[in-house]
Amino acid sequence: MDYKKTAEEIYEKVGKKENLISAAHCATRLRLVLADNAKCDAKAVEEIEGVKGVFSASGQLQIILGTGTVNKVYDEFLAVSGLSAASKEELKSVAAASQPFYKKAIKTLGDIFVPIIPAIVASGFLMGIMEALNFMVNNGFLNIDTSSSLFVFANLFANTAYVFLPILIATSAAKVFGGNPFLGAVIGMLMIHPDLQNAWTVASEGVLRTQSVWFGLYEVDMVGYQGHVIPVIIAVFVMCSIEKKLHKIVPAMFDLFVTPLVSVFVTGYLTYSVIGPVFVAIENGIIGGVQQLIALPFGVGSFLMGGLYSLTVVAGVHHMYTVIDVGQLGLYGLTYWLPLASAANIAQGAATLAVALKTKNGKTKSMAVPSAMSCFMGITEPAIFGVNLRFSSPLSAELSAALPAPCTPPSSGSAPAEPA
Repeated sequence: MDYKKTAEEIYEKVGKKENLISAAHCATRLRLVLADNAKCDAKAVEEIEGVKGVFSASGQLQIILGTGTVNKVYDEFLAVSGLSAASKEELKSVAAASQPFYKKAIKTLGDIFVPIIPAIVASGFLMGIMEALNFMVNNGFLNIDTSSSLFVFANLFANTAYVFLPILIATSAAKVFGGNPFLGAVIGMLMIHPDLQNAWTVASEGVLRTQSVWFGLYEVDMVGYQGHVIPVIIAVFVMCSIEKKLHKIVPAMFDLFVTPLVSVFVTGYLTYSVIGPVFVAIENGIIGGVQQLIALPFGVGSFLMGGLYSLTVVAGVHHMYTVIDVGQLGLYGLTYWLPLASAANIAQGAATLAVALKTKNGKTKSMAVPSAMSCFMGITEPAIFGVNLRFSSPLSAELSAALPAPCTPPSSGSAPAEPA
């Protein structure tokens, strides 16, 4: 394969230098931000030697070249175009600037949650292991010392990320919103302060204490925000907005103590009195609506959610589901949404693998096989844009195959389950 020729042809078909804003690459794809997508001949790009697929997502033209190949083509592309190398994060920032408001908002959610996923995954895996061990011990399948330090400590480790989830979200959100992450952490801490009633006890004990706010205008429940997501993000956004404004107007000699003090105090009062109560109601309404949809009889709700998931990936707005996922974990102790999304991912992979097995086109087969494998690992964009959407019928087959087994989630009024 002539990497220079491939790079030159890509450069020609995407509209040359006047249509190029930035270029970067990941493990398998050349990622380009274009000034005008209409000036790019995507069909012609697909026919270039070495190109395994082309799709647009998150404001980027992504050209699938494969591991190893993409690095060499990228180097030649920079030489041909005269562009300087850019990181994926820089490219995402450039691409995001031209996106509509709703896509920017959804991208922001992704930017907040992606960094904390390892913490959630670690706790989730350990929680699953400990639940399995507890089940086997309680039912006589296993005989181990549950009072040992190893077992006791592991139980503590398992739910830590979920107990202190608002702090993780707040710290990450403050970074995304351009504020001080440690002040963001303080906002997360005050939302689960031990002087507030633990939210997981409200179902069994009721609200134990209320507080009059805004000079007696109304009362709010003195309950913590364990398991909640949206109120934390909104509170940190307000805090960062106040902090950045104060940095501009407070004299430098007073900035160090005036800005943090005012930012935290004002945000804290607004959080307890307005932001928390309002957005808890909104979040519970969203999650409750999702639960009711999933619980529709004969698996209709599951079919709709699983089928729509792939279409939202096509639209690039699937990061919004993280709020539902984490919210369900907080309210119910488990997620009903993730199995539906996983079923959709597996269906995408199966449809792509079917194309790989049936096609006699070597180029299509070489693109479909690795795309199917990546689907089974949770990365669906190459399969959707490179195969299923391109040939239409595999996408239709995937949507019908995305129907998981019907499930009956708890009603929106069910008691929240504190992590074990």
